[in-house]
Amino acid sequence: MTQTGSKKDRPPSRPTAAQRADSTGMTLRQTLQFYLIDCQTRLGKGIDIFIISMNLLVCILFVLETYPIPEAARHLLWKTEVVVVTFFILEYLLRLYAAENRWRHLRNIYSLIDLVAILPTIFLMFFTDPSKSILFVQIIRVFKVFRIFRFLRFMVDPDFFFGNITMYVLKVVRLALTIFIIFFISSGVFFIVENGINSRVSTFGDAFYYTVVTLTTVGFGDIIPVSETGRWVTVLMIMSGIILIPWQAGQIVREWLRSRKRDITCPTCGLRFHDVDASHCKSCGSVIYQEYEG
Repeated sequence: MTQTGSKKDRPPSRPTAAQRADSTGMTLRQTLQFYLIDCQTRLGKGIDIFIISMNLLVCILFVLETYPIPEAARHLLWKTEVVVVTFFILEYLLRLYAAENRWRHLRNIYSLIDLVAILPTIFLMFFTDPSKSILFVQIIRVFKVFRIFRFLRFMVDPDFFFGNITMYVLKVVRLALTIFIIFFISSGVFFIVENGINSRVSTFGDAFYYTVVTLTTVGFGDIIPVSETGRWVTVLMIMSGIILIPWQAGQIVREWLRSRKRDITCPTCGLRFHDVDASHCKSCGSVIYQEYEG
């Protein structure tokens, strides 16, 4: 997705090769910080893959809860959620402990997202009878939908969890993630506000079908929102799709066009990026020098 927040809101940069080589002799706090952001060592990769797997699992749990399943299976899903969120809590505390500036870390957008992923389960664990408040249950379920934002931590820079990738590939991944997040959140929130009052929205699959049909402008009309909130959710999902998807697609096109040029700066006007066989600046006409095969 898009690069969220300012530079100080982004996760720390991935360790360089020199930092990885000097990883021995660090304090416990430095070691934790190192491996929580490392993507080159086996342990660093393993941590990243584990966190991504837990993120995926907690999203799957949310989807499964929307289907009519036996009570025993629903109880098993709840236990699984508690275990996953326990890992989230441990990760949150370790990141806070290892942060160089803990106050800044608490205000970091990714830390807030981590907190949002933790709070719903904690509330349900301590509020033993949430069924007394339908609004409370709906708010908790909305927070569960937003857990998908945890994937954004791995989309900030080209140093992805498997190592370095090109900016062009990263932006393609961001576009795919943007579409997936829009579809998932829109489907989840639409299900929460329409389920129980809309006979055609009984599972997450029904809501997802409606989201796809709506955002692709097909509009069969077999499912329509019946509540005022459902209509506003539909408006917001359409606006987000109109704004975010073309923006990300435009970035991909610009990066692709830039990848077909060379990073040569004109000594006269300072224009960067020229054609691979250019001998003169296309802006001011000055002679530029670059090596290329004839």
